[in-house]
Formats: sequence, structure tokens, C-alpha cells
Amino acid sequence: MKQINVSQITETVKKLCMDANYFLNEDIVDRFKKAKEEESFGMAKNIIDILMENADIAREEKMPICQDTGMAVVFVEIGQDVHITGGSIEDAINEGVREGYEEGFLRKSVVADPINRVNTKDNTPAIIYYNIVPGEDIKITVAPKGFGSENMSKIKMLKPSDGAAGVKKFVIDSVKEAGPNPCPPIIVGVGIGGTFEKAAFLAKKALIRPIDVENTNPYYADLEKELLEEINRLGIGPQGFGGRTTALSVNIETFPTHIAGLPVAVNISCHATRHAEACL
Repeated sequence: MKQINVSQITETVKKLCMDANYFLNEDIVDRFKKAKEEESFGMAKNIIDILMENADIAREEKMPICQDTGMAVVFVEIGQDVHITGGSIEDAINEGVREGYEEGFLRKSVVADPINRVNTKDNTPAIIYYNIVPGEDIKITVAPKGFGSENMSKIKMLKPSDGAAGVKKFVIDSVKEAGPNPCPPIIVGVGIGGTFEKAAFLAKKALIRPIDVENTNPYYADLEKELLEEINRLGIGPQGFGGRTTALSVNIETFPTHIAGLPVAVNISCHATRHAEACL
């Protein structure tokens, strides 16, 4: 049985917090380049150039891509044959977030109580999702989530009779209502199925799938493309100044659901959809 000490987890999470905030993922950079080639509106091209330059500066200077360095969302896949030693994995993850945000000069945005609003001053606690999988490795993905886009997200309990048309309308209406607020071009995570909370989780998880990887189900891969085309016809454009690049991708994740329900969640993310991962 493989043994992993919690100190390794802390060091890994610390580095991932910094890497995710400094280095924009290459799949998004590549989509920026493609979007610029396809844009016909001069202002939109200029804004894409600025966003790409911002990402270049962040990478070269090891500075945050955005001043909102997000609430740390951590996805942990734990092999069922691994043994964690030296303490609590949850404490280790939060210590990694604490150290990463301190050493990386990342903004601390977490308040200890949602009503009393007192800042924890170290960006903890993180939002942590665990998944037990076969094997003896631990895969950790850190996805800092800014709230300019998070606040634009929605969930709706559709009726089964609403079908695909109802899902499409809800997704497009959500993006239309968000307008320029989530700093487009955006990435749209869509969760369909499960229960109320499962749909929201699926929408969040959809955002960490590379945008050059489509859904493995051909039906949902086609739906992703259809929604992306319709969203980009809204004319919101980069930073809301118009153009055909309102979204860079629509990523859909699904799960079986109850015969009486059709839960749908839309988790919107800004152009700086950040995540970094490592395996131990």
C-alpha cells in the first residue's frame, strides 16, 4: 500500500494555488488565438489582445491573472489503495491554501461567516470535493473561483417535459442575463441531472474539463457546440463591448436523475478560468 504524508499534500496544494493564479491554461490561450482570427469586430479583437497580453505578463512575472484570486475549490481523487499518514488530509489541504495565498501574494477573499463577514485573512477554508477511485495515487486539482462570475450562476429545477429545449433556453437566458458582468469571454459549465446539489456540482466540475475536450457522449458534444454558437450570437462580446466571442466554450456534465425531475445548473466562469492539477 502506497503511503503519502500530509506534508506532501500541503506542499502540492500550495504550489497549485500559485500556479493556477499565475498561469492561464494553454487550452484557453489557444482558444483566444482562434477567437481573434474569427472576430470581425475591431474592438473585440483589441480586447482579446489585451487579455492575452495580461496572461503573458502574469506568466512571465508570476503575478495573478486577476486581482480576484478566488475562493479555492479543490477536487481530490483518492486512490482506494493509498494510505495518508501524519495527520488530516483536510487540514493539510487548508494549510496548503493558507501558505499558497500568503507566499504567492494572492488576495484573501474568504469571510468566516456569510452574514457577519469577517475575513479569515488566509483564504481558508477551501471548498473541497473528495472522490474515491481505484489505484494508489492522489490527484489534486485546485480551481480558484472568482465571484464576479460565480455570482452570475444559476440553478433551476425543470420539469421532465421541458426537455432539451428547456435546458437550452435556461442556459442561454442565464448567459444573456449575466451580460458583461462575468468578464467575458466566458466558459459555461452546465450540469444536468442528479439532484439539486448534484447538478450544481456537475456544473462546477465541468469548468475544469479542458475546453478542447468535448463531452464523450456525441449527443451532448453536439449540444455543447449548438449552445456555444447560440451564445456567441447574443453579441455581448469580450468584456461586453460587442462581437462574436461571448463564450469560449460550453462544457456539459450529466448524471442520472429521478423520473419526476430535470435539474439544470449553469456555473459561469470568466475568461480566466483557472485550474492546476498534480498527482502524488
